[in-house]
Amino acid sequence: MQVLLVLMAAASFAGAVALPLLHPLPPSAHIHLALAVGVMPLIFGAMIHFVPVLTRSAIAPLAVRLMPLLLLAAGVLAFFSFAAPSQAYYLAAYIALAAAVAFAVWIIRRAVNAVGKPHPCLNWYLGAIACLILALAAVSAMALWPEQRLALKRLHLHLNTLGFIGLTAIATLQVLLPTAVGRPDPQAGTRLHHDLKWALAGTLLISIGAAWYKPLIYPGALLWTIPLLRLDKAWLSLYFHEIRQLHGVSSSLAAALIGFIVALLFGLLHADGILSPTDTAHAFILAFLFPLVTGAVSQLLPIWARPGMQSAWHAQVRQRLGAGGGYRALLFLAGGILLGLGWRGGLALPVAALAAFLLQLASTARFRVRAASAPHE
Repeated sequence: MQVLLVLMAAASFAGAVALPLLHPLPPSAHIHLALAVGVMPLIFGAMIHFVPVLTRSAIAPLAVRLMPLLLLAAGVLAFFSFAAPSQAYYLAAYIALAAAVAFAVWIIRRAVNAVGKPHPCLNWYLGAIACLILALAAVSAMALWPEQRLALKRLHLHLNTLGFIGLTAIATLQVLLPTAVGRPDPQAGTRLHHDLKWALAGTLLISIGAAWYKPLIYPGALLWTIPLLRLDKAWLSLYFHEIRQLHGVSSSLAAALIGFIVALLFGLLHADGILSPTDTAHAFILAFLFPLVTGAVSQLLPIWARPGMQSAWHAQVRQRLGAGGGYRALLFLAGGILLGLGWRGGLALPVAALAAFLLQLASTARFRVRAASAPHE
């Protein structure tokens, strides 16, 4: 399932970049193509992988493992409702809302029945799902509260980007980078335990401020900087050598953290009327999401493609996918910043980086086919 979600995310990213160049689409269409079709199901797939690890429990049941497909269908429906304008996005929101509530119930049950105390990362996942539920409820509220449609749209956007995606990403990065490097971060659990309140409060203040009362955005952004600066300080102390490498997963994951900080700053510039909402969304997707997803996929795809004991094959696939990771990360960051500032020519940089990664994925698929026909290590 996760391999399919990776391929769908790669296709949606490529489509989100290419379609506006080939055919004029509303910005909401290609933004939903990247976020609702690509990222939302992939995040659920990643959580399905991590929740049993965080709770020391068995793998998810089939019904839970199939939930990303329901979310994928909702995302596709949302995309087409903006590409060929209709109100089908209401139905998409209802479908995704039902799936998110059911998924939250599953996580809570796993937390209650965990062997020992669950890892603090699990609470970040619950906070992220709660933000997604509120974001989807905001869409439903548009039909009942049409005079607040623009405010609810802003609430939906920020709860999704900073809440659902942001909380999930920042929590997962603190687990994933030490795994990729092969050296633990002794303070990761403590940071995750203490910093959730700042990130969640910051998300709510920014979201409510963007919707109804702009001055709330600034203290919200200040609260978000607390966990971000703590994480940045820890990584510079523990993994400075690895995140400077131009090959491997670590540089991509570190670039995602920088990209999130950039997106947060650009959000403040948008609140002040300096940047357009579309340019700010592009900066979020290109400077943050692209290095995040490519880095996480480089680390996790081998496990998802061939579960079980780690072997030389897994290391070879990670090496293939991580090759040039630092170069890609720099192109994603630079392109996202330039496009966020309104220079359309900056799109060429992330397009080149994404094309290179898609070629690496294709090469890895051929390698897997050849390896499958040979005896396992």
